[in-house]
Amino acid sequence: MAESQDQLEIKFRLSDGSDIGPRSFAPATSIATLKESILAQWPKDKEYGPRTVKDVKLISAGKILENNRTVGECQSPLCDLPGGVTTMHVVVQPPTVEKDKKVASDAKQNKCGCIIL
Repeated sequence: MAESQDQLEIKFRLSDGSDIGPRSFAPATSIATLKESILAQWPKDKEYGPRTVKDVKLISAGKILENNRTVGECQSPLCDLPGGVTTMHVVVQPPTVEKDKKVASDAKQNKCGCIIL
């Protein structure tokens, strides 16, 4: 029983207002593990979903959480009530990054050093 009291209930709020979870996680769970869980549970009907852990940013209490931190380290005493559910916001890196790289490589440089698209 004591083990379940140590667990933290977390739900993940997506940009469209829908949620993944809540699920229980140990305080020693890394943020990277949370992101892997989000990838595994990502709704298949969403148009744009993350492809890797690097595509996902988690925000809790207004702070972007780092992959190498644990859930326990990121817990905010002001926002997390004992027995309550913590909401973390999920931000997905838009898929336009590859297009931006292509545009930059296709850009030409004129004699004055200015880039012309």
